Order: sequence, then C-alpha cells, then structure tokens
Amino acid sequence: MTDIAITSESLTKEEAIANLQQTDDPSLRYYAAWWLGRFRVDEPVVIQALEAALEDTDSRSPDGGYPLRRNAARALGKLGNRSVVPALIRCLHSADYYVREAAAQALSELGDDRCAPDLLNLLAGGLEAAVQVPGKPHLTQPYAAIIEALGRLQVTDAIPYIQPFLAHDFATVKNAAARALYQLTGDRQHADRLITTLQGQSLQLRRSALMDLGAIGYLPAAEAIASALTENSLKLIAMKGLLDNHLSAPEDAPPNLTERAIEVMQLMDSLL
Repeated sequence: MTDIAITSESLTKEEAIANLQQTDDPSLRYYAAWWLGRFRVDEPVVIQALEAALEDTDSRSPDGGYPLRRNAARALGKLGNRSVVPALIRCLHSADYYVREAAAQALSELGDDRCAPDLLNLLAGGLEAAVQVPGKPHLTQPYAAIIEALGRLQVTDAIPYIQPFLAHDFATVKNAAARALYQLTGDRQHADRLITTLQGQSLQLRRSALMDLGAIGYLPAAEAIASALTENSLKLIAMKGLLDNHLSAPEDAPPNLTERAIEVMQLMDSLL
C-alpha cells in the first residue's frame, strides 16, 4: 500500500464514498472504509459500497489476505444496519482468518443472532482443532472473537461448546471463554477468573481482562480494576462499562444510583 496522510477533517462523506467505489488506490479505499465506519455513515449507497468491498479481490496483503474486506466488515458492524447480516455471515467462511475475525466482531456489534449456527460451526472440533497455524501468529479460527460474539448475543446453546476453552493454552481465548460464560450463565466464578488475570504478569492480558470486566458490567471487580497495574485511562473506560451496565434503565425511568454505583464513581474520581 502507498503511504497516505489524510485526516478526518480533510475528507468529506462524498469523497470517502467516491474513494471506496471508484479509486484504484488500495490505500484510499482502505481508509475510506474505515472513515465511513468511524463516522457512522449509514446510508444505502454506503451499505452497498461496503458490501461490495467484502468481495474485493484487488487489495491483497503479503500473507494473501484481504485488508479491504477486513475494514469493510468492521465498518459494517459499526453502522448498526442489520440488513448486512447475511453478507457478514458469508464472511465467516472466508479463507482469510482476519476477515472471519472482523466478521464475528461486526456481527456481535449488530446484535443479530441469525449468525449463531455459523459461529457454532467455527467451534467444531473443540480444543483439538484450536491449534496454532504453522508459520502464522494465529490459531485455526479467531476463537476469542467467536466466543465473545456468542456470549454477547446470548446464545445459550453455545455453553457446552465454550466451556472447554477455559482450558485453552492461549490466555486471550481463556479470557474470552470466561467472559462469555459469565454472560450466558451469570455464574460469578467466570468473572472472578478475569479478576485473577488482572493480577498476572502480562500487561497485555491485564488490559484484556480489564476490558472484559467492563464489557460484562461485573461490579464486584471495581476495586480490582482501580488497583490493576494498567493505564488509568483504560481503567476509567472499564469502570464506565460497569456503571453503564448497572445504571441501565428504561428511557422513561431514572437511573438506579445505588450506594455501590456511588462507590464506583468515587473510585473513578480517584483515578483522574
């Protein structure tokens, strides 16, 4: 790809759409797909162009993957338009690992469980199939993204498929399994696994567990999040997730500002 220096301020919606549809420059098309997702441009012409990009064969990476397809899938997940679910489900069968990963994440964001059978199929074979691809930095499937999607989509049929992954060698996959199983069962032992990860030696895994705890809204984790050896900015994001989950209420009802919620807010203040 060629180097480009474009800021969001220098690109208009019309230019982004034109770049995605018409330009021969793969860098401009890649950036346009990101831009349209980043700024939530949910218009029929954009949906059509991004779906077409899911079939792109021109933009190839040295590893044989499809960068534009990946960005298009990510963008479609951000637009909130469920009409794209069938196209994203087809991407779950792509030969490109990272396209499959982006599609699983996008489907999770869209909150449409029509993809559940295809996601479950990707877990077929269990731990025996979940091995690292020779010469590649990734496993045979994007297991963390798949498992997180099943948890977020509340696919309870996935519980027996996910449970074995608590014993996977990759900590990120184990974290994803714990996160999803807490969402699907409400059993706090799974959330407590993530708290244990917060006390581990790996900064990357501490960050991952932090975001997982925020995503599942596990209030008992507030103190562990506040004291974790990670950046305060990430702690605040995770703790906002705790509050958002705890304070969620119907639009016509006031938020439930409990004593516990106030304690979390005070912890957040101490991090500022």
